[in-house]
Amino acid sequence: MTKKIAGVWFLFAASLGLWSADVAAAAEKPEKDAGWIVLFDGTNLNAWQDPSAKRWKIVDGVLAWEKGCGNLWTKDQFGDFILELEVKCAKNTNSGVFLRSPQGEKNWLQGSIEIQVLGSYGKEKPSKHDMGSIYDCLAPSVSAEKPLGEWNAMQIDFRGNKLKITLNGQRIIDADLDQWTTAGKNPDGTPNKFTTAYKDMAKRGHLGLQDHGQPVWYRNIRVKPL
Repeated sequence: MTKKIAGVWFLFAASLGLWSADVAAAAEKPEKDAGWIVLFDGTNLNAWQDPSAKRWKIVDGVLAWEKGCGNLWTKDQFGDFILELEVKCAKNTNSGVFLRSPQGEKNWLQGSIEIQVLGSYGKEKPSKHDMGSIYDCLAPSVSAEKPLGEWNAMQIDFRGNKLKITLNGQRIIDADLDQWTTAGKNPDGTPNKFTTAYKDMAKRGHLGLQDHGQPVWYRNIRVKPL
């Protein structure tokens, strides 16, 4: 009888331990995800503006470019934030992630900071126009892009004028936009196409995904306002 009772108590204690572990794991997930806003989870584009939100396609949980879809803009605006997404490129992919664009489509070229998305895998020394660059302003410090057809994990950390970009676990951009003091010129003296010095760009605006006329795929897009 004693052995049976001991066995029952052992099973009860083990079950209680498993239940406690499940409860703890469930409690940790909301805490881990606290503060994040899901922009695309594979099911809908409710966080994005029409008409482009009706033109980009969702295929098997992936946001896919469609000819003529147009640039895609968030409904909300963001100031300081951490943005995370995954992107997949083909050989001819050319797209971009727009940051802090107050007017969105009305002034996307001169009113946005663009992080380049390009199928540029294989370059030993990436340029100001390759994957992960601050377009036309700053090249990635290392080449971290995965082979074409594979998913790239990108994190963009934007606080004040400090902009950090991590691609596939490697820090590729660590920029202080206060160094961009002159319109049309980068700190190293090379020209850029922008009519506003980057130190003076808007500190809040919409996020966007660029339609540049070539295929591109996005998934798991979320932002954490800071």
